[in-house]
Amino acid sequence: MRFPRVPRPRSLAGHLFAMQAVLIAVLVAGYALFSYAGDRSQAEQAAGRQAMSVARTIADAPSVRQAIRTADPTKTLQPYALQVERDTDVDFVTIMNPRGIRWTHPDKTQIGKHFIGHIGPAQNGRPFTETYTGTLGPSVRAVAPIRDNGEIVGLVSSGIKVEAITKRAQEQVTTLIGVAGGALVIGGIGTYVINARLRRSTHGMNATELSRMHDYHQAALHAVREGLLMLDGQFRVALINDGGRELLDVTDDVVGRSVAELGLPAPLTGALVSAEPRVDEVHLTASRVLVVNTSPVSGGEHRGTVVTLRDVTQLQALMGELDSERGFTQALRSQAHEAANRLHTVVSLIELGRAEEAVDFATAELELAQALTDQVIAAVSEPVLAALLLGKTAQANERGVELVVSDDSAIDDGLLPASVSARDLVTVLGNLIDNAVDAAVGTVGARVTVTAYTDEGVRTDEDVPRDEDVRREAPVLVLRVADTGAGVDPAHAERVFQRGWSTKPAGPGGRGLGLALVRQTVSRHGGTLTVREAASGGAEFEVRLPLPTVSSATAAGGDADHDPAESPSRRDAEPAHPAVPGGDV
Repeated sequence: MRFPRVPRPRSLAGHLFAMQAVLIAVLVAGYALFSYAGDRSQAEQAAGRQAMSVARTIADAPSVRQAIRTADPTKTLQPYALQVERDTDVDFVTIMNPRGIRWTHPDKTQIGKHFIGHIGPAQNGRPFTETYTGTLGPSVRAVAPIRDNGEIVGLVSSGIKVEAITKRAQEQVTTLIGVAGGALVIGGIGTYVINARLRRSTHGMNATELSRMHDYHQAALHAVREGLLMLDGQFRVALINDGGRELLDVTDDVVGRSVAELGLPAPLTGALVSAEPRVDEVHLTASRVLVVNTSPVSGGEHRGTVVTLRDVTQLQALMGELDSERGFTQALRSQAHEAANRLHTVVSLIELGRAEEAVDFATAELELAQALTDQVIAAVSEPVLAALLLGKTAQANERGVELVVSDDSAIDDGLLPASVSARDLVTVLGNLIDNAVDAAVGTVGARVTVTAYTDEGVRTDEDVPRDEDVRREAPVLVLRVADTGAGVDPAHAERVFQRGWSTKPAGPGGRGLGLALVRQTVSRHGGTLTVREAASGGAEFEVRLPLPTVSSATAAGGDADHDPAESPSRRDAEPAHPAVPGGDV
């Protein structure tokens, strides 16, 4: 059994066409009806004026007064009345005596009979008009007195039949209807053309389908986690979804505002307003790493730009950790290879019967490895930093660079607050060491010196004894990395922290992102990042991250009994801002 097919709802264009056609038809019909009524009224008024003019003209004619004085007025007045009817285009002219007895009439049989209609006002000397039904049917007539030396000697009436008036009005309405019909046809054709174009624009969809598509459109914009930004031809924001607001950190209503007014970093703003498409470009904001893609919308001219944003902050951090782990793995593989060589050496010495030399060789290797571990742990017992430094030391040795931890380093386990995450420490210190090692490779006495300590913020005035006037400031974590490379040109001291700037050749993944990530992380924690010339002639980068004070730590649920000033990480005998030892740098 086949069910009857439900007709598809009319498209929006079809609805508009039908509505406009009905509207034009109603307007034309209403105007035609109004015009017919107006023309009929005007035609009756014109007929009354015409009849009155004819009646007065006849009443004022001397020949009419002379004929009335004769014994047989009809003989002279009947031909005259018929001639006037033909010449003035009226339907009848009736001349009568003051009592209303006809002397003339278009129908000769009505001569001598009483006039049908009102004659009282004319008998009193006042001409008038009226619509009355007489022997010829309904007519608009005028009645005027005929005076001779002030005496009313007769009456004259002329009129136009209502049928003739209606015919005149109908002729005008017919012409109007023709014009209105032409207007309806032209309006219908114009409406059809416009709606055909609208159908192409709406793809023939009806209002329900357009409404449903709009709902899907809005739901998709809010559901997509990636940022979507649409710019018009003047690079003003035309549309932005929730993801775009979050990734660009904008909360106000930015629709209609220029991209340059959003307060974005200059490189990101330049990418958004560029006329060229951008594919998977990495850009940094104050707290995120974004992958930006732009696609211009053009149709012979620049109409706008579609921008997609992806947050790869965590992915970038994980990639950094993966690179570190890969480096650790390579270092362990190299160490395993070296350990295998040394073990073979020990075994060979034993086989040769030289056991004492085998023990001395093995002991020396163990003492060297343990000394390196002890040196790092003694200076920095914080586990994440210690592990990072040990791994980076092995990596640096593989590349022919000596990585040392300065004697001024002192960070105890558990001293760093939870606000400074392990991932952030790896990002900051790992990238600084990697850059320093890259710079030091190939130089004479290649060395990278790392200094890490907490500055408790204790300062004394120069001329006042320390135990009498002590001013305390918020403690900070200081991370300093110096190398023996070529250094940084002072003119580029600020540019080195911009994304994409690098003095090294571009690799497969691009260059110039490490220091930009370091600066982003430091800024997020409210710290500072500076670069200057190191004592060894290379570059020295210093990071200062503020740490919570005792009061703030207590308010956050920390241990109020712990006083950072009592921490063994910085002895009172050490200066608040230690100078960089020349031997370690």
